[in-house]
Amino acid sequence: MGTTRTRRRLLFGRGGIQGLSAAVRHRGRHADTALQADVPSPTRSARTRWKTVARAGAATALVAGALAGATAGTARAATSGPCDIYAAGGTSCVAAHSTTRALYASYNGPLYQVRRASDNTTRNIGVLSAGGYADAAAQDSFCSGTTCLITIIYDQSGRGNNLTQAPGGGAAGGPDNLANATAAPTTVAGHKAYGVFVAPGTGYRNNHTNGIATGDNPEGMYAIFDGTHYNGGCCFDYGNAETDSNDDGNGTMEAIYFGNIKVWGYGSGNGPWIMADLENGLFSGVNQHYNAGDPTINYRYTTAIIKGGANHWAIRGGNAQSGGLSTFYDGPRPNVAGYNPMRKQGAIILGIGGDNSKGAQGTFYEGVMTSGYPSDATENAVQANITAAGYSNSSGGTSTGALHAVGAGKCLDVPNSSTTAGTQLQIWDCSGAANQTWTRTSSGQLTVYSGSSQMCLDAYNNQTSAGTKVVTWPCNGGANQQWQVNSDGTVTGVQSGLCLDVTGASTANGALAELWQCNGGSNQQWSLN
Repeated sequence: MGTTRTRRRLLFGRGGIQGLSAAVRHRGRHADTALQADVPSPTRSARTRWKTVARAGAATALVAGALAGATAGTARAATSGPCDIYAAGGTSCVAAHSTTRALYASYNGPLYQVRRASDNTTRNIGVLSAGGYADAAAQDSFCSGTTCLITIIYDQSGRGNNLTQAPGGGAAGGPDNLANATAAPTTVAGHKAYGVFVAPGTGYRNNHTNGIATGDNPEGMYAIFDGTHYNGGCCFDYGNAETDSNDDGNGTMEAIYFGNIKVWGYGSGNGPWIMADLENGLFSGVNQHYNAGDPTINYRYTTAIIKGGANHWAIRGGNAQSGGLSTFYDGPRPNVAGYNPMRKQGAIILGIGGDNSKGAQGTFYEGVMTSGYPSDATENAVQANITAAGYSNSSGGTSTGALHAVGAGKCLDVPNSSTTAGTQLQIWDCSGAANQTWTRTSSGQLTVYSGSSQMCLDAYNNQTSAGTKVVTWPCNGGANQQWQVNSDGTVTGVQSGLCLDVTGASTANGALAELWQCNGGSNQQWSLN
């Protein structure tokens, strides 16, 4: 997103139908020609219809393979990845980014690079095996006793479209911050992995890409986000942007946006929404502002899709852990000057707007960009692969991460990183810092900090009445320090049976945490990751 001319920015292969094996063999040769114009002929329409049906069938046929590989257990990787499926559908990946897993069945290279603070040494983090999952143990060993930042997110497509630290742009100076490498732990098929935790001020970019759609040429993209980690800042994006890091006018971007800002466009409910950042507008449909058909969507792991072609684009989304995709918009370009035809420039951004607007937050796990406009059938097959991959925020008896207040899009926070017993907790913009990092233990405690500074989430003075303060206190095994993290998103005190609650349903920084009768409100919804 870029600053409008009248409003200052808020701070805030053609893989063909020859089959999967051919698509995989030729992935690195960059033979995709989907962006080339077809030469009209009397039989073009018939040929196009036949190719569309055949490609859709090829993509759908991959679902069984994807499911078989991904559900066969943790001993082996999937037999196809999302980019294999896109290639079989005739819309090959031209960028493929993930810190959690390989996105091709044959990929055996690095996923990302980390740099440790103790000596500024870097290390590439790869996969456990070809087509497999991130080697998180290698990161843990390398970063032990210090902190690490994610410096590069590698492109798996073979085109070299890696994401690195974003430079300054028209909206904000740079370079941007890099993500804390351990701030977004997750598991995939039972394997520990880490996502990319974007706190405000964090951003990645590549202004010199290869094969990304430009002008009005068609493209598709998907990303998996943490649906509970967002805000109303501008702009948490993944996708196509300007190559000069400036706002170059309407239609010079096409990226997935996720968050609940309402300045330009929005959907139904309170958000967050999947929308398209097309520059100088976040669009949920054909109109400039509102599309009732674009719903609030906040699955813990959310699949978000944007695709666009000549005067046609769509928004799709779903739960990345189960089920299929829904279409929230499918129609013509926005009815505002400058978006038809599009003037895309072909840079890639993550976590920021096209002009380096960097007031947003979110978490990214994987995403791709394609050459050509993918069919719904192809995307449905990719969604089946994603759900079979087994994303989860639990690795057994314990889990560690931020405790997200879903309704506010903020994190449970120890004010000023205090280590004083009895400090009442609050919500605050997520930062990935130690005072927002909670561990759920096998004995039901929620702890913060470590070693001699470790504290437990505590119902003050063993009180069990509504309005009881929730504080930090030295861990003592008491019933008032036992918590149940429930499947419906609530966190209840074992002693009181009351819910962890943001006072007054506030969404403001500094709003206090307390116990209250469980009522299903969004201010009682939490996600630990």
